[in-house]
Amino acid sequence: MAVSQTQMTQLLDAARAARERAYAPYSKFAVGAALLDEQGRVHAGCNIENAAYPQGQCAEASALAHLVLAGGMRVLAAVVVGVADAPVTPCGGCRQKLREFADDDDMPVWCADLREVRGRYTLGELLPASFGPAHLPSP
Repeated sequence: MAVSQTQMTQLLDAARAARERAYAPYSKFAVGAALLDEQGRVHAGCNIENAAYPQGQCAEASALAHLVLAGGMRVLAAVVVGVADAPVTPCGGCRQKLREFADDDDMPVWCADLREVRGRYTLGELLPASFGPAHLPSP
């Protein structure tokens, strides 16, 4: 899927803005994510921590919730923004969540910091031989 320069700028801006709204009082590790849906809309989310650690929510999961609420059904591209020595990629659980809404393994996932894109992957590279909706019988 080809993402235009305008769409890429929108995704980066949305993910960076979402990161600024992250609720990360425990880890101090703020993450923002932005997803492009099949209608060309951008949906952003941030990580939300909780004192009961397993109850927190990742930025990608927050962005997926916004996408679904807006009527989106497909993720065509994703951007994750975090500040670390290495590019910040989606965690394993979020890779699987993205897989649920991706059309194929070629969905691009860009990892950026506050200044630049630091990595580009496909969902298939991040989650090889994944399990998805096509593995289940149709209702």
